[in-house]
Order: sequence, then structure tokens, then C-alpha cells
Amino acid sequence: MSAGTLTLADIQIRDPFVLTVPEERAYYLFGSTDADIWHPPGVGFDCYRSTDLERWEGPIEAFRPPVGFWSDRDFWAPEVHRFQGRFFMFATFKAEGVTRGTQILVADRPEGPYTPWSDGPVTPRDWECLDGTLFVDDAGDPWIVFCHEWVQVMDGEILAQRLTPDLRAATGEPELLFHASSAPWARRVPHPRVPPEESAFVTDGPFLHRLADGGLIMLWSSFGTSGYAMGIATSSSGGVNGPWTQQAEPIWAADGGHGMIARTLDGGLLLTLHQPNDSPHERAVFRDLVEGDATVRLAGDA
Repeated sequence: MSAGTLTLADIQIRDPFVLTVPEERAYYLFGSTDADIWHPPGVGFDCYRSTDLERWEGPIEAFRPPVGFWSDRDFWAPEVHRFQGRFFMFATFKAEGVTRGTQILVADRPEGPYTPWSDGPVTPRDWECLDGTLFVDDAGDPWIVFCHEWVQVMDGEILAQRLTPDLRAATGEPELLFHASSAPWARRVPHPRVPPEESAFVTDGPFLHRLADGGLIMLWSSFGTSGYAMGIATSSSGGVNGPWTQQAEPIWAADGGHGMIARTLDGGLLLTLHQPNDSPHERAVFRDLVEGDATVRLAGDA
């Protein structure tokens, strides 16, 4: 298929992330794009470019590991954030005998190529972590919000930690925001390495969104009664430290999740996620959002 004729149905992708670039009148779609993200070797991250969110040019090689790169597997969930005039990719990596973590990469163009910026992961080196996202507070200070993975702690955690102003490293100690089990809709899943009675709660894919009224919400994913799902937490203080309360029902309940909220070129809000949750069938799904009552909801929902 020639460049420019791809649709979302043609693109195998998990954890879709849309970066809007107003000066180009364009969007860039990032995500976990290896054909088999579950087994080594990791190949890299591709991205796709569109001016209408329907027809996509690509794949464009956004990241390929340089010679000597520490990770060889689990190239997952790249997010690209514009910060201080450059483009920073937060992405998950792992190696044999090395814990999974989020490293920060950098590029001067939205499509890359991205090169390592932090010295390895900025998440704690002895923790199994994934899905780091950038949050910039009202003072302009950057944070990473990330998951301490359920395979290590059983009841998955979402934490926040300050970053240095140049995004080169983490500083201070991580602060626990909440456990997966705090969501009424979250359900246990079997743990891969312990008996079934030692089941666990998953945390995936945090993404923070500042509402027009100043409120702060977080999308995040786990498993509900109908499979992989995505819920919303609300910060009572309006700050990253919370306290965070969970909405009773997920915004996306059935076999899809790990999403974010993009701002469209006309000022609207777009929810992204992948569905279904099984490889190699996963595809990006986009849905319009509206704000109201201190949260967001799918357009058309009551």
C-alpha cells in the first residue's frame, strides 16, 4: 500500500498516542508498533502522519535502537510530548535480567529520529515499571507519572515523581497516587508466576488531562468485567499529588484501553485507545469527547 493511503484499519498498533502539531496542520500517531511486542528482539517505534485523522502516511521510523543500546525487548507505549521547544519521547524498555522502565528520548522534529536523552530509565531501577507519561504542573515543573507493575507488586500502583528541568533524570522520591484495586470497576487477573488464588490488579497507561474548569483527571487502564478497560480518576486538589478518587464506571468497558486525550486542530477533544486487546489484531480507535461535570465523556453519551 502506498504512502498516504493507509487507514487506521491498516495499522497494527497498541497504546496509540496522537501528537497534534498545529503549525503543520498535522497529526502524528505513535504507539507500540512491533509486529510481536511480546517477544524479543525489539525493533523500534514507527509513527504515521495525517492531516485529517483518516488517511495516514507511513510507517516512518521514529526510533531504532543505536548500537550498544541497553534494551532488546518490550519496546512499548511511546508518548511524545512537546517541551521547551523539543520533542521528548517517554517509552518503556526492558532487557534480560534488567527491570522494565521508562526512558526519555529526544528529537528536533515530531517524527524523529529519536535518540536517548536520559541515562537509561528514569523510573526506579529495581522496580518493574512501565507507561511513563509527562505532566507539567502549574509552576511549570515536570513530573513523570508511571505504573509500578502488578507483576511485581500484585496490586498495581500509579506513582508520580519529579523530573529535573531538562528531563534528564528523576529527582526526589516517587509518590504513590493510588492502587488499581481502588477502582470499583477493576477486577483481578491471574498472576503469571504465582497460584491463581494470588491474583492481581493491573495498572496501565496513565495520562493526565487538565479540564477547561481547571480540574485534573487521569485516564488509566486495567481489567474490568468485560476485559481490558479504561477508567478515569479525579484529583480532588487539582494537582498531581491528589488525593485521587475513581469514577465508578469505566469510560471504555469492553476489550480496549491504554488511551490518551488529544486536542484536534479545530479545538475538539479526541479519545484514543486500542481495540481489540489481542495481537496482531489491535488497531487504534478514535472517539470524540466532551467535557462536563468535572470529567469527560464520549460524545453522544447521556
